[in-house]
Amino acid sequence: MLTAITKTGKKICLAYNYNKATLVHLRNHEEFLCPVCGEDVTLKLGNERIFHFAHKRGGTCLEWYENETMSHVEGKRQLYQWLNRQKISSVLEFFDKRIQQRPDIMFKLHERKFALEYQCSVIPEDVFIKRTENYLQNGYIPLWILDAKHLHIKKRNLISLSNFHYFFLRSSYTGSFFIPCYCPEQQHFHLLKSIVPVSTKNALCEIITVPLQMIHIESFFEISSVHQFNLIDWKKELDHFLFNWSRYVNSRQKSFLHEIYTNNLNPILFPPEIGLPVSRSIFIQTPPVIWQTYLFLDVLAHKEPNDIITVKEISHQFHKRMQRKEIAIRTLPQMANANPLVPVLEYFGHLEQLGIVRRKNATVFQAQRKLIIPRTNREKEEAKERFFKKDAGLLQIFK
Repeated sequence: MLTAITKTGKKICLAYNYNKATLVHLRNHEEFLCPVCGEDVTLKLGNERIFHFAHKRGGTCLEWYENETMSHVEGKRQLYQWLNRQKISSVLEFFDKRIQQRPDIMFKLHERKFALEYQCSVIPEDVFIKRTENYLQNGYIPLWILDAKHLHIKKRNLISLSNFHYFFLRSSYTGSFFIPCYCPEQQHFHLLKSIVPVSTKNALCEIITVPLQMIHIESFFEISSVHQFNLIDWKKELDHFLFNWSRYVNSRQKSFLHEIYTNNLNPILFPPEIGLPVSRSIFIQTPPVIWQTYLFLDVLAHKEPNDIITVKEISHQFHKRMQRKEIAIRTLPQMANANPLVPVLEYFGHLEQLGIVRRKNATVFQAQRKLIIPRTNREKEEAKERFFKKDAGLLQIFK
């Protein structure tokens, strides 16, 4: 921990750049107390680690501070100094007795109160949700920032994201979604934006790296997703996913494969219109190609040109799959208003761009043409070639 109080009530914050001689003098003439529990703490001034306070052996305040890594201590120190340089009113290691929570930094911006949590360790889902909800219910805007060491970049624009990573997903003032990460060693933010899942774990995204001193807190909340999405990369990763999905089969995949084979479909021969990238597919944990296949089977497959498709029908069929646990919704603690029907209707918007359906009004589509299902690899390649020559340019994934 970086803050303590003296027995005379003076607050000592080690985020300020005290020199060692000053701190040695303080240690020789003062006694220090934990601002949370009031127990005695020791000022540690070693040469190898960051200057910090630590509870004495046998203390009862372990829950709050003693599991901290030096990376966490250094990260929150840098973030606190970053806010201070911008003249942002902030308090390091602020303990709110009313809610019994201690954000790493509490700061105020435009009369709104923020709780910044720099998270270095993996914590259980229920703990993350409880802390987030507690902040929201008590007037805080939670700002969770992930330690960049948790990033698993597989290729230039392909990243592996677990459920834990998605807990950090938030919305900017412009309505774009991003995951903020920070690396104290490099003093860089890594902002993951334009995230489009290919599978449950892998996603295409744009990773923006910004030095700490080059970004203002205002800009941090104004991230936009104006991005030239690469459909060729998408289709390449999608084909790779479907190949592995069909090759390494678990019980849930067996059920999916059995259903599509029963309907004379083959995942290796899906048309390009099944498995389209959808910007808000982050709301759904099930891979896009899977939930779009279900929409094809349940809604589109038996429609003839000019048949009516209502949003009510689409929603009903989608929720039936959810109830049967064939479609899973992603847990997004900081995105309370994330509606899984939004990406579904976004997908139908893509189908409208491709001339498969036509929107008649806010709640009704009309079928325009049936999807052509390839029967051979050659037919699939021909369909893909036609798609990229004629239709791919119509899709606006991020705009």
